[in-house]
Amino acid sequence: MSEELTTHVEAALATVIDPEIRRPITDLGMVSGLEVTADGVVSLTILLTIAACPLSSTIENDARLALSKVPGVTEVRLKLGAMNDEQRAEMRTLLRGGVPAKEIPFTKPGNTTQIICVASGKGGVGKSSVTVNLALALAQRGKSVGILDADIYGHSIPAMLGLADAVPTAVDDMLMPVPSLGLKVISIGMLKESRDQVIAWRGPILDKALFQLLTDVYWGDLDFLLLDLPPGTGDVALSIGQRLPHSEVLVVTTPQVAAAEVAERAGTMASMMNQRVIGVVENMGYLEVVCPHCDESHQVDVFGSGGGQEVAETLTARLGYEVPLLARVPLAPALRVAGDEGVPLVATDPSSPAAVALEGLAEHLATRKRGMAGKLLGVTPVG
Repeated sequence: MSEELTTHVEAALATVIDPEIRRPITDLGMVSGLEVTADGVVSLTILLTIAACPLSSTIENDARLALSKVPGVTEVRLKLGAMNDEQRAEMRTLLRGGVPAKEIPFTKPGNTTQIICVASGKGGVGKSSVTVNLALALAQRGKSVGILDADIYGHSIPAMLGLADAVPTAVDDMLMPVPSLGLKVISIGMLKESRDQVIAWRGPILDKALFQLLTDVYWGDLDFLLLDLPPGTGDVALSIGQRLPHSEVLVVTTPQVAAAEVAERAGTMASMMNQRVIGVVENMGYLEVVCPHCDESHQVDVFGSGGGQEVAETLTARLGYEVPLLARVPLAPALRVAGDEGVPLVATDPSSPAAVALEGLAEHLATRKRGMAGKLLGVTPVG
């Protein structure tokens, strides 16, 4: 009797449809601990996808109604529970037709890659130049470094590393980053059909593209991953904050007040996404010129002065922890020339003032001690 009744009970539960996923709760693994006694008492737990499922009462009522229609059922003892992480992963795999969900390797427990997002409030402050020179300076210190050009619309990293015509190698559904000067580099610019092709994507497609660059690229074991973000506080900054919650942000600005004000917004945006701002870089800080009258070298503040320090002080006060000014990079024509020629300045002229400033920034990041401040621990308070 109980075996036959159990079969009828299971068939009844198979008619209960999850209102969001639109699949039977039995198919989704939501029925747990089903027991049917000879006298018709049915005991079970329905595992919700999340504990605070807004449609939990609908699922419960539908299940009770379905079981009440089964001849022989005298009582229903139904409890609601919630799936654990493993059960949710199994359900997602089921919904994808048996294909496991792709994972971002940098978010896995135990991953030690330092992820630094190079951000700015506005364009034209030399953010990409800072990124490529910083990356190469870190690599010259024996670090394994990757660069992800996350500036989807204004990707300039390939050209700055002499990779304007490079195409990444595909191994099945996996992309190999393009090697250059000891770095591992990937950019949406390498995946276009032609260099002059325009990228015109909206937010959801941008997020998907970034996710693919993080999951489909075989990065290997990296000490540092540098992301060259687009300027401002738009879709890409939001996606990176959500996809890489442990990433840190380096804010690049120039000395003038207009640039400093918008750079502060970039730092504030990072904090809103639970990213820690590790410091500020002032680019084009001054121009070194030789005076024709005294033949001595003088610093000329072409774009004003104090913007980097102002951003650092403002963010320190706003965010509640120290955000230091880590480097002042002088305005140097050689820095621009090196970028145009595809070999960063720290490789072509390491003794120049701009290269020395960027080398100092790399040394600071390579040797700093990292604490737990600003890290998400992956735990949820209860009670």
